[in-house]
Amino acid sequence: MHREVLRGDAVSVFEYRCTAGPDDKPYTETRDAHYLAFVRRGSFGCRTQGESHELVAGSVFVVRPGREYTATHDHHGCGDECLSFKLSDQLAEGKDLWNLARLPPLPELMVLGELAQAAVEGRTAIGVDEAALLFIVKTSSIASGGISGSFRMNARERRKAVETALWIEANAAEPVGLEHAARYAGFSPFHFLRLFSKVTGVTPHQYLLRTRLRRAARLLSQEDLPVTDVALDCGFADLSNFVRTFRRAAGVSPGRFRKNFQDRPAALA
Repeated sequence: MHREVLRGDAVSVFEYRCTAGPDDKPYTETRDAHYLAFVRRGSFGCRTQGESHELVAGSVFVVRPGREYTATHDHHGCGDECLSFKLSDQLAEGKDLWNLARLPPLPELMVLGELAQAAVEGRTAIGVDEAALLFIVKTSSIASGGISGSFRMNARERRKAVETALWIEANAAEPVGLEHAARYAGFSPFHFLRLFSKVTGVTPHQYLLRTRLRRAARLLSQEDLPVTDVALDCGFADLSNFVRTFRRAAGVSPGRFRKNFQDRPAALA
C-alpha cells in the first residue's frame, strides 16, 4: 500500500507499507525514476546486481531507474514501512549515491528521516518539501564522503531572499510551496532553501506559517469572524490543522485566544 503525500517538480514524497512475510514469493521490479526510501519500521531484503542487502529500521534503500530489484522478507512476518522520496532527473544528476543499493542506519539520516515523517504528519513547522530536500542532500553528502562547506551569498541573492519573503507574505493565503517560492526567486529549490534560511533565520515554510498565524491572531483579536473562516482566510487547508498549529504557537486554542482579548477590558477595569 502506498500513499502520495506530496507531488512536486523536483521531489515527490510517498508513504509505503508492506505486509509481506516469509511465506510470500519474492518479486522483481524496476522503477523509472530515482528514489530514496527511508525505512521507518520493520525490515526487508533486496537482491540486485548479484548482491544481497538487508534493510532494517533506519536504513536507506537507494533505487536507480532501470535497475532490477528483488524484494525478500525471509526473516519475519511484520512487513515494513518506508517514507520514500522520488527525485527529478535534474535533482538526481551528478550524485554519487546511485552506485549504492543501500545506506546503513546512520544517526544523521535517522534524525532527518523522522523529521520528514513529522512534517508529513504536521507535527513540525518544517515543510514536507523542505524536510525531503534536507534528507536527500544529507544522504548524497554522506554517500560521496563530502561535507558541506560554508554558505556564501552576494548582495543580489540577499535582495532576492528579502523580495521573496515579501512575496510569500503577500500570497500567504494561497498554496505556497518551496518550489513556487524558489521559482519566484529564480533559484533551485535547495539553493533557495539555504539562501532564505541564512538571510531570514527561518525556512520558507516556517515564514509562511508564521505569516498566516500573525494574520490569524489579528483577525481573532479585531473581528468576529467564525474560527473556520479565519482559518480559510489565512490560508490553512482545514480547521483542525489551523487549531493544532495555532495552539502550538500561542499555547491556547484560537477560541480561547479570542476570548482573552474580549475579556481583557473587563479584567483591566
